[in-house]
Amino acid sequence: MQSLKEMVEQLPPELQEEVRDFVEFLLVRRARRPKQRPKFDWAGALRDLRDRYSSVELQHKIAEWRIGER
Repeated sequence: MQSLKEMVEQLPPELQEEVRDFVEFLLVRRARRPKQRPKFDWAGALRDLRDRYSSVELQHKIAEWRIGER
């Protein structure tokens, strides 16, 4: 199996430049991501619905709310 470097070297110069641009984009995007622990401030947000719906029904209801169907 070829290494990434070997594959890129087989490309014409203009495509090598595109690969370089894309890699730079990925590095910048990765560097901007804050490294934080996940927040669970949403936990319990549907507590008031637990007596009206089962967990499966809630999953279906949430899917409906996300796509706007009612």
